[in-house]
Amino acid sequence: MHDSALVLFSGGQDSTTCLADALSRYRRVETVGFDYGQRHHVEMRQRLMVRRVLQARFPEWRARLGEDHVIDLNVLGQISETALTRDSAIALAGSGLPNTFVPGRNLVFLAFAGALAYRRGLQVIVAGVCETDYSGYPDCRDDTMKAMQLALSLGMDRRLVIETPLMWIDKAATWAMAHALGQAADPHGGGDALVDILLEHTHTCYHAERDQRHEWGYGCGQCPACALRAAGWKGWRQALGGASAAPAARA
Repeated sequence: MHDSALVLFSGGQDSTTCLADALSRYRRVETVGFDYGQRHHVEMRQRLMVRRVLQARFPEWRARLGEDHVIDLNVLGQISETALTRDSAIALAGSGLPNTFVPGRNLVFLAFAGALAYRRGLQVIVAGVCETDYSGYPDCRDDTMKAMQLALSLGMDRRLVIETPLMWIDKAATWAMAHALGQAADPHGGGDALVDILLEHTHTCYHAERDQRHEWGYGCGQCPACALRAAGWKGWRQALGGASAAPAARA
């Protein structure tokens, strides 16, 4: 029976939802972030804020949330000529993939997470990758995750499990999942509270834009990450029939 997890935590909507899911199921949860020279480096600041507000709002989760770790992977940014590690326009590359794809990023993340989990005695690695609602990144696919789980378990000579709670759901379902997790943790407004944390504190925008809050949170509103987040929010709200599920957007 697994009782501990390490969450790959960027401070974005997906990884925060995964963190909430892990906190609802595991006795001990730690987080790890990666500084790889990303142009949206603001996420490294926001991830700490998200941890703090989760601890303040959900006492049960506070008792389970353990240490945070940051791994310096700037070398990855140095060898990656991508729109996430360079100040360049976002577009499709010759490979057919968007130039926001950082080759090998998730493979490197998981390798380091596996080493950290081994050292910390953590049994499960949680990643917010998704094959349903994504940009075609090959390192987000379920097959990739299964292959990495096998490689890490063999290489560490210890059974490590990679969990991907969002793999088969879209962004609308991710908003719904967050609301349900918050409500289960605190039936007295916890669902709305967790959604508000996502809106106010998580960061997804590739351009690191946090000057304007939209109804779905902060961002430029134009990059692929913002477009997915906004579409998911709209889909979830429509599924609710327009019912109030979170505080109104602030200017």
